[in-house]
Amino acid sequence: MAPAFSAHVSALRRGALCARWIPAALFSSGNLTGGKPILVRDFVRSALYDPNHGYFSKRTGPVGVLDASIRFNQLEGRSAYMQHLDKLYKKHDIAWFTPVELFKPWYAYAVAASILRTANLSIPLKIYEIGGGSGTCAKCILDYMMLNAPPKVYNDMKYISVEISSSLAEKQLETVGEVQSHLSKFSVEHRDATNRPGWGRKDPLPCWVLMLEVLDNLPHDLVYSPDQVSPWMEVWIEKINGSSQASEIYKPLQDPLISRCVEIIGMNGDKVSVSEKLAFAAKGVLSKLFPKPRRAWLPTGCLKLMDTLHQALPSMSFIASDFSYLPDVSIPGDRAPLVSSKKDGKTSDHRNYLDAQGDADIFFPTDFRLLEQIDHHCSGFSKEQKNPGAFKPVKKRRSIILDTAAFMEEFGLPLKTRTKDGYNPLLDDFKNTKFYLSVPTHNRK
Repeated sequence: MAPAFSAHVSALRRGALCARWIPAALFSSGNLTGGKPILVRDFVRSALYDPNHGYFSKRTGPVGVLDASIRFNQLEGRSAYMQHLDKLYKKHDIAWFTPVELFKPWYAYAVAASILRTANLSIPLKIYEIGGGSGTCAKCILDYMMLNAPPKVYNDMKYISVEISSSLAEKQLETVGEVQSHLSKFSVEHRDATNRPGWGRKDPLPCWVLMLEVLDNLPHDLVYSPDQVSPWMEVWIEKINGSSQASEIYKPLQDPLISRCVEIIGMNGDKVSVSEKLAFAAKGVLSKLFPKPRRAWLPTGCLKLMDTLHQALPSMSFIASDFSYLPDVSIPGDRAPLVSSKKDGKTSDHRNYLDAQGDADIFFPTDFRLLEQIDHHCSGFSKEQKNPGAFKPVKKRRSIILDTAAFMEEFGLPLKTRTKDGYNPLLDDFKNTKFYLSVPTHNRK
């Protein structure tokens, strides 16, 4: 999860600073004990999710919970909304509110409506939510089904939250339990969703998987090249001898997840045209004269999770929402994250991801076209494309990418989040957040 976008993010941001690659002190967990280097994704995972010092494990969480829904129709306009939002942040003294929380119940209602419109209601509805935060989304979706779905759908449905944080898992049970009848339909599984054994035996039945503001906090890897044409190398982190600080080291590509990501993105340049080869040769000359280091962040955590989901739930339908762009990113590299911490009510952005020591959020923008490629790759369709045999492969997934405004106008109730003068923060301030919807298709033989 991560802070709401646009006005909400910009309220927390400071001016971007030029990045300098400097070593940073490691947190006290000693995740580099023994002097063994670790991949960047393991550093990110530890900084966010370590049970002793991780950002999401220290407390109930930096996630805010509103006492009551915001009455947008009583606010005059954008200025009044921002003043109200500022008061909420000061009152609750938290790092951020999720869109699900700020626009409850309407945000989650739109998600529920999209499920109800497309689900096969002849079988019991089963919904998995990964990273359910405070439980607001689960409660609102269950509320919506209780109020709008046929009684049998609500009575027979199951809603399973897969939550890595024990404190958030407890909070979810408390939130959903505000409506007694929801508790028989809701359960929390405290585990890592990327761990395949945690899902048990493969479930071939249709279900829904929700990930709202989760992709941005999944571990990423980093690859590096000293110039425009040299091969990509993996970035590892090691302790500096006799110090509590860390630095980067670079190794040839060998990690399977990193190599697969590079292949999916097409970064290795195996298939290039003649003109591209000529351009590459010209770059080779320039790189010797004016070498320019390259960095790219790879969503290996997303790849691992999608692999796991497609193996465990091959008939799942999938809804994800997240940032497609983040402002004021000063950390270098394609798809680079914001690393942000809050102390004494003040938020500061770090220039180096190694500064994350359990008290800082690390969140990445989501490349939704890449997400679609990963989704289709993990479903097996990409492999069939390479080895189609005598028949043309049939796409296993149907997917669509919608910006938040389009999703809300299609499935939600936009009037419910509009102020008196027509300003609508959900539609107007979330221009760079998107929804990804993916449903299975039936293969033809």
